[in-house]
Amino acid sequence: MWVAVATVTLGVVVGLGRLLLDGRLRAKGGSMVTADTLGAPLGERATLVQFSTAFCQPCRATRRILDEVAAMVPGVAHVEIDAESRLDLVKQLDIMRTPTVLVLDSRGHIVKRASGQPRKADVIAALGQAVSHEPSHNADEM
Repeated sequence: MWVAVATVTLGVVVGLGRLLLDGRLRAKGGSMVTADTLGAPLGERATLVQFSTAFCQPCRATRRILDEVAAMVPGVAHVEIDAESRLDLVKQLDIMRTPTVLVLDSRGHIVKRASGQPRKADVIAALGQAVSHEPSHNADEM
């Protein structure tokens, strides 16, 4: 009986934790990604990088959100990467699940990161932060 109660309690705690963190854009300073690493050019002002897999349902909705946001702001690129075909990059950037979204500033510094499907408003806010990043701030984050 106690084992069942403990298992259910643990499941509820893990589920609530995941619910609270899923898709939230968190600060992630210090790392840098280049166009050569991505295999695609960076946006002039910022880049939205999405790691996806073929059978990931939330990846489709995330793609639509990131495409819409990138189209709203001139100089912003959306790059989608198939995680299964780029395991080297997945390991390098510590991608644990799909979708994972990285928001890069114009120089390729990772400003924000989200695991799970982010909300459009959160992506816009993170993009605003990435676009306003000044080069002097990027040097401090390294």
